[in-house]
Amino acid sequence: MESMENLDRMMVAKVIIEEMFQVKQGEIIAITADSGSDVKTIEALVAAVTKTGGIPLTMWIPKGRGDAQVGMADWPAKALTAALCEVDVWIEMTSAVILYSDIWETAMAKNKKLRYLVIGESSIESIKRVFTGFEIKVLGKLLLRVLEMTKKAKIIRITSPNGTDVSYEVNLDYAFDIDDGDYSKPIFGTAPGYVNIVPKTGSMNGKIIFDLLMNSDIFNHKNSVEFIMKDGIITEVLGSEEAEKFSDYLASFDDPNMYKISHNMFGLNPGVRQLSGEIVEDERIWGGVDFGFGHTSPIDMPPNGQVAKSHFDGVVAKASIYLDDQQIVNEGEVCHPDLISLADALLA
Repeated sequence: MESMENLDRMMVAKVIIEEMFQVKQGEIIAITADSGSDVKTIEALVAAVTKTGGIPLTMWIPKGRGDAQVGMADWPAKALTAALCEVDVWIEMTSAVILYSDIWETAMAKNKKLRYLVIGESSIESIKRVFTGFEIKVLGKLLLRVLEMTKKAKIIRITSPNGTDVSYEVNLDYAFDIDDGDYSKPIFGTAPGYVNIVPKTGSMNGKIIFDLLMNSDIFNHKNSVEFIMKDGIITEVLGSEEAEKFSDYLASFDDPNMYKISHNMFGLNPGVRQLSGEIVEDERIWGGVDFGFGHTSPIDMPPNGQVAKSHFDGVVAKASIYLDDQQIVNEGEVCHPDLISLADALLA
């Protein structure tokens, strides 16, 4: 008899492959994995692909010493790139993600049919919360409405009860995108439930106090890390001993672009109502925001992107979001009258 956890894997795999990717017979579905990946979840994805008539291609590679470009020294780059330039779908399940490396940039640029999704090192419990339990069309309507409103704004301000207060200008030439769970067409896809903005270069100012930050131990602890942002750059890292450690971590890259803002995400996944400590899930927490730093693809920041050795993200929960003088979220709850009915439908 199947365990509940394996039944969850089968259900999640079915949703991702059949409903979200809408895999067709004969399509080649690449799944990349390393020693930190969950074997049983990958087996469930392979079984779901096979059931649709798709052709699974699972590639196990060494775990990179770090994410993105940092891991290039450990991966079979030429062979991996060649394969990923030929597949229809690429689901990234590696615990040290290939995302934003030269491998990823080349595959995304050359493979015009590619439908890509990064899941990374997520537990099956987290994947279930993020990928199931909502209607794709309803989530899409909410995210598109927020996206439309965001594009009309000139200045975006984000505050939080934890002391965060930061603002930046909008650049319509840079990326504005959403993920609602529809990966049926060529896409740079990540887990569903957000609106993503690439701020105008050099425009972010204020302070960000994180509730969760990659490469630091602050989640559910008294440790704190605060970034002082000036003209789009981290100028100070303040807080406890953990802040000193994170400052050393940043300095270890010897790369000024690691201090620069990359993107800002508004989290609106109805299944994510509290922080779990898993970054892929927490970036999408309902009514929270994510800030990414470091490498930014030319796809998102044309024409040249923001080349950096790696990329990291941090999360602020229970945010208040202002688009010029319009408030759309108040301390984690959608509050704009044009959005409330869609939000209520998703939360119900």
